[in-house]
Amino acid sequence: MSIEARLAELGIVLPEAAAPVAAYVPVVVAGGLAHVSGQVSFVDGALFKGRLGEDVSLEQGIAAARGCGLMILAQLKAALGSLDRVERVVKLGCFVNSSAHFTDQPKVANGASELMVAVFGDAGKHARAAVGVPSLPLGVAVEVDAIVAVRAD
Repeated sequence: MSIEARLAELGIVLPEAAAPVAAYVPVVVAGGLAHVSGQVSFVDGALFKGRLGEDVSLEQGIAAARGCGLMILAQLKAALGSLDRVERVVKLGCFVNSSAHFTDQPKVANGASELMVAVFGDAGKHARAAVGVPSLPLGVAVEVDAIVAVRAD
C-alpha cells in the first residue's frame, strides 16, 4: 500500500508545508538521510502556544506533538515528492516547552512517535529524545525534528 493510500485510510490530510521562519531550510537530504528542521506545533492550522505543566494539559501537548509530526510529513513530501521514498524514520527529537516540575515529556513525544508508526508501520519505529526546555520559538508548546532514511529518486 502506498503511503498516500495509508494516509487516506487513516483519514489524515497533510497540512501545507510551512515556510521557514529564519535562516534555514526545512529539509536537507544528504547521504541517504533527510534531516528535517524542527517543526513547531500547529493544531487546526494555528500555532499552538503555551507551557506544559502550566497552561497546557498533557492531552493538548500530545496533540501538539502530533501536529509537529504532521508537519514533518508535509515537509518530507514537499522535499521528496513522495512519502513512498521514506525507507525508515531513524530518529525524532522532541522539545517540550515545560515547567521545571513537568516530567511527562516522553508521553508528549508519543504524539509524534505514534503517528510515524501509524503511517509507516515498522519503518516508523525510531530512536528518540524527549527534552523539556524553558521556552521555544514563537512561544509554541512543542517542536519536533527528524532524521529519516530515504530511497534514491
